[in-house]
Amino acid sequence: MSVTPPVVFIHGLWLHSSSWQPWIDLFQTEGYAPSALGWPGDPDTVEEARHNPESVAGYGIDDVVEHYAALIAKLPAPPILIGHSFGGMIAQKLLGQNLAAAAVAIDAAQIKGVLPLPLSALRATFPVFKNPANKRRSVSLTAEQFRFAFGNAISEEESAALYERWTVPAPGKPLYEAASANFNPHSPAKVDTENGGRGPLLLISGGKDHTVPEVVTRATLKQYRHSEAVTDIIGFPDRGHSLTIDGGWHEVAATVLGWLRQQNLESGR
Repeated sequence: MSVTPPVVFIHGLWLHSSSWQPWIDLFQTEGYAPSALGWPGDPDTVEEARHNPESVAGYGIDDVVEHYAALIAKLPAPPILIGHSFGGMIAQKLLGQNLAAAAVAIDAAQIKGVLPLPLSALRATFPVFKNPANKRRSVSLTAEQFRFAFGNAISEEESAALYERWTVPAPGKPLYEAASANFNPHSPAKVDTENGGRGPLLLISGGKDHTVPEVVTRATLKQYRHSEAVTDIIGFPDRGHSLTIDGGWHEVAATVLGWLRQQNLESGR
């Protein structure tokens, strides 16, 4: 009898791991064994994270990858990883290291080798880059900044509600590491895109995403052109960076479940 791979959800910058709860509930209903594991330093709740912003300061991409690799090692089987934004980059790195059965990278942050740098992405990350000292600090978004970076494709009211419910301070270091990736031969943003023996990968893009525009996701797909492993891409033309947490999250989640079935990664029920 085959063992159903666990499912691990990985959040990105400015969202707490608990923002995956609707996905966890859905995947449990579908017979999976899901969990949303936080980054190193992440407090247990949104409220605690806001009251202790420096708990996440200074952590970089390698720190996060090592943190998840250690958590994965305790699981009964290699997991399916589902990551959003920087969580999507982390999922790709772990998949490239053969630590996962499959990965879904939703609006994933730029990996090394991806060249497009749209103006909207620069504006979305300006709250971090406006002060070089932020590389060692944690940074919070204002409601207006969240509206541009995450909630531009939804109503102002919904964007404000999501901001109040889920946003937390985030470390600035990963953004600095990603920004310098193409100038650093040993960049932590480097992913083993040529690994032909890894599990399947699905890239998902939001056509209205300001933070990770669709052109970035398509350029990411090209980085995998030398791998024989399954690498698929699905776009949601009218969605922004909030697509995992806004009112349309279920459509994205259902698409992921359908793709997992296509890869013979159904639940064990």
